[in-house]
Amino acid sequence: MTVRARRGFLAGIAGVALAPLIGGCDSGGDTASRVSTLAWALRQGKLRIGYANEAPYAYYDTAARRVTGEAPEIARTVLGDLGIREIEGVLAEFGALIPGLKARRFDIIAAGMYVLPERCREIAFSNPTYRVREAFIVAPGNPKALHSYADVVRRADARLAVVAGAVQRSYARRNGVPDERVIVFPDAVSAMEGVVAGRADAYAATSLTINDLLARGTGKVERAVPFADPQINGAVVQGYGAFGFRKTDADLVEAFNGGLARLIGTPRHLDLVRPFGFTENEFPGEITAAALCRV
Repeated sequence: MTVRARRGFLAGIAGVALAPLIGGCDSGGDTASRVSTLAWALRQGKLRIGYANEAPYAYYDTAARRVTGEAPEIARTVLGDLGIREIEGVLAEFGALIPGLKARRFDIIAAGMYVLPERCREIAFSNPTYRVREAFIVAPGNPKALHSYADVVRRADARLAVVAGAVQRSYARRNGVPDERVIVFPDAVSAMEGVVAGRADAYAATSLTINDLLARGTGKVERAVPFADPQINGAVVQGYGAFGFRKTDADLVEAFNGGLARLIGTPRHLDLVRPFGFTENEFPGEITAAALCRV
């Protein structure tokens, strides 16, 4: 165990000894409510993760009968190295993940959530585990020629699908798409089906989400090619995904970041995420959550 991870471990043990009113996991009863989440997890050997059923980031694999995807598999590895061997998946709509975390329905958001300053005001983030660009799903032939958010703005009859709580709603607004032409869906599959049904003309998501949906082979939608990424303040958007934590769980964040530092960018990391369509091109580099929260 490294110095950083050991400090997180000792902080958790101190929480047990001193019984601070930090408010850890609900599932442990009265004792759990008096200790830190990390201390409780180390003692019980498990943690709850919130996810939004959006492949390839996090989803329930019905054949394997478990939660999987980029984020859950990284969580299993990092937490397992700390001695926390079991994770319990708690499904929520994407827009309900932060409220659910704060309400203690689960202990970590493991959904590939982008680190954004407005989210940083509500919760803490780990350092990022991936970076990715944007894309559109459209009807075959792209009948309204939608290759960018600017194209949606120019076409007065174009409607854009987004997932509730996802960053693409903000991208649309900040790139000039009127709110009345943004159609909000609860999840990625519903948004894609909205395009198939003609309720929306394009669905905006990360390129990895779009790739996963298209791999299902319905033939009823396609990727908009070429595609121009949205811009914010003149800079092309590049999203960085990470894990979310309650701000009171600083020791858990520190221990988790220590595990990420040993994992991200290694062959072990690539082996974990390659089955979900991630490559070295999606590795996050050296940027930290602290830097992203200041953007």
